[in-house]
Amino acid sequence: MSDNIDDLIPYPDINTVLHRLRSNVQNILKEQFIGMYIHGSLASGDFDPQRSDIDFFVVTASELSEKMIMELKTMHARIATSNFKWAKKLEGSYIPKQTLQQSNPPDVPCPYVNKGNFYLSKYGNEWTLERHIIREHGIVIDGPAPKTLINHIQPNDLWWSTLKILHKWWLPILHNPARLHSSEYQAYAILTMCRILYTLQHGTLVSKLVAAQWTLKSLDKRFTVLIKRALAWQEGEQLDILNGTIGFIQYTLEYSQRSKIPTGKRSKIRSYHL
Repeated sequence: MSDNIDDLIPYPDINTVLHRLRSNVQNILKEQFIGMYIHGSLASGDFDPQRSDIDFFVVTASELSEKMIMELKTMHARIATSNFKWAKKLEGSYIPKQTLQQSNPPDVPCPYVNKGNFYLSKYGNEWTLERHIIREHGIVIDGPAPKTLINHIQPNDLWWSTLKILHKWWLPILHNPARLHSSEYQAYAILTMCRILYTLQHGTLVSKLVAAQWTLKSLDKRFTVLIKRALAWQEGEQLDILNGTIGFIQYTLEYSQRSKIPTGKRSKIRSYHL
């Protein structure tokens, strides 16, 4: 790990599991290993031990063989069943170095782990946003600086990717809101809407906490209580704010229709219909 990692991540238990993860990944990948990075709330400074994941990203020299992918799967299963406190909070993917230069999501599914489950998964519109976060805010566990691996991403690209996520992922949820019956997903949806609103307005990404604080100060006050409840939510608590969550998603969709690309042009995405 880098010399100052303990200063950047002030959680000894997290550093322990990251040490083990890095060591195991390097032993499996060998010369395929390029670098390992932390992004998400740990990198943004908004980490909440009660609700946050440990988001990591491994860069490889090229696409991995089936043998290596199976070895990674076995390794992650071993870590997930270990006694490490944060073992099941690991969420990350393995991406070839050359693929990182692509503006479009890779066509080939990438090895991905989430809460102990390991599988191959294709990136969607989150590809641009995740690359931006790693490039600008990623914590280097091992390897070169992210800016040497990922090209600068323009505000227009961030804006369009955010708009596509809103219309292709969140709009369909309004037609089938089964996910929103979960208190965890209600809190996630509300804070994600704050982040989407911020990006649509400013053409850049900030953490959910910063976006929520901006939304509370700058936008429709009827959602103040809703946002504050999402910010205060802890695992195991009941929110029971389904209607409010749906209303906030609808508001964000309506806001997107008035939003302008950072160049000043209006969006040409079609109006949504419920």
